[in-house]
Amino acid sequence: MPLQRHRSLATPLALAYAALVLYASLYPFTGWRWPPGQDFATLVVLPTTRWYQGFDLTSNLLGYLPLGALACIAARRSGLRWLPALLLALGFGAGLSYGTEVLQQFLPRRVPAREDFLLNTAGTLAGALLALLAHALGMVGRWQALRERWFARESAGALALLALWPVALLFPAPLPLGLGQVGERLRETLAMLLQDVPWAEAAHTLLAAPPPAATPLRPLTESLIIALGLLSPCLVAYSVTRAGWRRAAVAAGALALAVSGMTLATLLNFGPANAMAWLGPAVLPGLVLGLLAALLLVPVSPRVASGLGLVALTGLVVGVAQAPADPYFAQSLQAWEQGRFVRFHGLAQWVGWLWPYAAMGWLLSRLGARGGSGWT
Repeated sequence: MPLQRHRSLATPLALAYAALVLYASLYPFTGWRWPPGQDFATLVVLPTTRWYQGFDLTSNLLGYLPLGALACIAARRSGLRWLPALLLALGFGAGLSYGTEVLQQFLPRRVPAREDFLLNTAGTLAGALLALLAHALGMVGRWQALRERWFARESAGALALLALWPVALLFPAPLPLGLGQVGERLRETLAMLLQDVPWAEAAHTLLAAPPPAATPLRPLTESLIIALGLLSPCLVAYSVTRAGWRRAAVAAGALALAVSGMTLATLLNFGPANAMAWLGPAVLPGLVLGLLAALLLVPVSPRVASGLGLVALTGLVVGVAQAPADPYFAQSLQAWEQGRFVRFHGLAQWVGWLWPYAAMGWLLSRLGARGGSGWT
């Protein structure tokens, strides 16, 4: 008898994770050329490498484990039995890994290797097997029951955003919880695109000019932006969470994730001794203000929460756009872009840049949806 189909959070998470893995595997996307001395037949046979470190082994193995788990859970929740679900997840992860390794041969700054493909495939298989074990033990079913008690039926998009929010916090930002600062990178990209366009010379000159130095934010302004950075994911969660004590628990969980994410990001950049250096004078008041605002808004309806979430996210991105880089911001970016973190650069960078805008889009769709609140 076929399994019952469910709308699974694992499906959008698996697709988002696959897209970010693809980006991280091909970053920095520069210098594309046909590999010298090779034809198509030789390209499909992945080369081996003698240079391999423990970090490479761990990252290639563990990096694909969540992908295998998410793909297998999504397949099981869609109605497939365990063996087809396992094969589908394994094929998905192995195919993605093989494709990226082949494409890496066209990028001089990337080093394709057969060992990477084998480790990625092993990680996918391990993740899929763990997912099947969790499914057999009833953990997936218990999560589904918990989700139905806590959240609305159409909550997969919001839960995917909330799952990605801690990842967004790992990429260096100009101030704690300050996501969405894409203005400077957009300016640089547009200036590069218009560099040799005759009719756009004036626009290129304007875009290529260095921006005026931003004035330091006042402590109160910085605290307000940090508060909006904490309040925004809370309101996204409120739009699909039942009113009452569950929302208070969500707010407390968001605070815990914010502190953990910022501490981990600082630890990765500056070492364990400086893990708490992100707690500047304006941070604690901002976190307290954000938590108090989230608790005060616990009783609002999901529709009001969606509207307030749009306001909070707009204030966040506007405020972050005005923030100057702190003295350690450039050093953090250099560590991510040139050091060991280049493997995770695309993952955290794009999530950090786009998370507020993706959340805005989801909330807008929520406000425009018809047919009731979506509660079971």
